[in-house]
Amino acid sequence: VLASKVFIPMGAGPNDRGLSRKHIMEACDASLKRLGVEYLDLYLIHRWDSETHVEETMEALNDLVRAGKVLYLGASSMPVWRFVTAQYVARMNGLTPFVSMQNQVNLLYREEEREMIPFCIDQGIAVTPWSPLARGRLARIKDQFDAGVRAKSDHRIDVFEGNVWGVTDALGEVAEARGETRAKVALAWVMQKQGVTSTLIGASTLEQFDEAVLATQLTLTDKEVRILEAPYMPQVPNI
Repeated sequence: VLASKVFIPMGAGPNDRGLSRKHIMEACDASLKRLGVEYLDLYLIHRWDSETHVEETMEALNDLVRAGKVLYLGASSMPVWRFVTAQYVARMNGLTPFVSMQNQVNLLYREEEREMIPFCIDQGIAVTPWSPLARGRLARIKDQFDAGVRAKSDHRIDVFEGNVWGVTDALGEVAEARGETRAKVALAWVMQKQGVTSTLIGASTLEQFDEAVLATQLTLTDKEVRILEAPYMPQVPNI
């Protein structure tokens, strides 16, 4: 499955960003050219564009599907009401709706469980979470976290609120008892969530990639899931 995304600025001009018809068309063609293919299996809007009418965005995306440049459409993090609006506009106008939602889901950020994931399950929309390891926080123990490269370079590494260390301590407890790594347990938790069909990983080594693959074979017990989820505290949505 070959996928790409559109929204993030690709230049300094006003038409080099967002979800206007012009940018969507030009961005898709540029992606096809860079990848050397005739079509994409999945094309996602990276974020919601509040400066462009949703009708314009959905019509442009639909035209890509009709032209054979894209097979299916996906969306990424946004408030549930915006996602519902986009789906409504598509269905009411005979346009192509989204078939997947790429949102943030991990042990440190579970706000998507309140409305977005239930909506996707009800509508048969695939959930494909990003940041399953919470920007690397879930892969390291407390005393070693600040030593990581990402902790020193990612300006959003402290975006998580609530009982962060309580969650990571619970993760360590389950991982140690299972004889598994923290990363593998955290990934397994995400992939066991109802509605989740796959998850995005940010592997920087082959070992990390292999670890992620092995996590698909790990099944957590109900008791382990309760231990992992118990310390979580609600937080303000950061989308």
